Amino acid sequence: MADIQIRDWQGKEAGKASLELRVAKESSANALVHRAVVRQLAHARQGTASTLTRSEVRGGGRKPYKQKGTGRARQGSIRTPLRPGGGVTFGPKPRTYTKAMNRKERRLALRTALVSRLENLVVVKGFAADLETPKTKEITAALQRLGIAEGSKVLLVLDGASEVVRRSVRNLETVKLIAADQLNVFDLLHANTLVVSEEALAKIQEVYGDD
Repeated sequence: MADIQIRDWQGKEAGKASLELRVAKESSANALVHRAVVRQLAHARQGTASTLTRSEVRGGGRKPYKQKGTGRARQGSIRTPLRPGGGVTFGPKPRTYTKAMNRKERRLALRTALVSRLENLVVVKGFAADLETPKTKEITAALQRLGIAEGSKVLLVLDGASEVVRRSVRNLETVKLIAADQLNVFDLLHANTLVVSEEALAKIQEVYGDD
């Protein structure tokens, strides 16, 4: 179990919260999390790159010149890979980059990645609760009050973010908003700081703490 300091909207201490998640053994944690990251990045690839082989390139049905007597190398088609405009040898074809990883391993990797970032985790009570209209400056000022350096990558984890908060955050290139029940390993490790609302922390414990 880990005890986490809770801050209010002004950045002052407002209590403590606990997070209890089962993580991987130290001997296998790095390998497990690495597999999860590789799998996630692989699944993000479209796999739609495609080239034409010599049999798929249009034209080339007629022999370009006679077999003998020209002094040149024999050619049976102008669409050979040896000529400009010809087919591609061993070029890419549409494929899937899917990697298998069972559900228990994926959840264990996610919990391990989250616990490894506890030092960079900031829990906020009532995040933007009083924000009535979209204001990016208010979010930026709040992050500064929480001690987060300007320009650092922030993963903002909320439970049911309002439209006002979404519109306030969307113009910040270094801030990514994500739901508490849709965490992923890459985003947890990629961000410099994790900002989690008190409600989102409870949701994380509920969703990921039952294994």
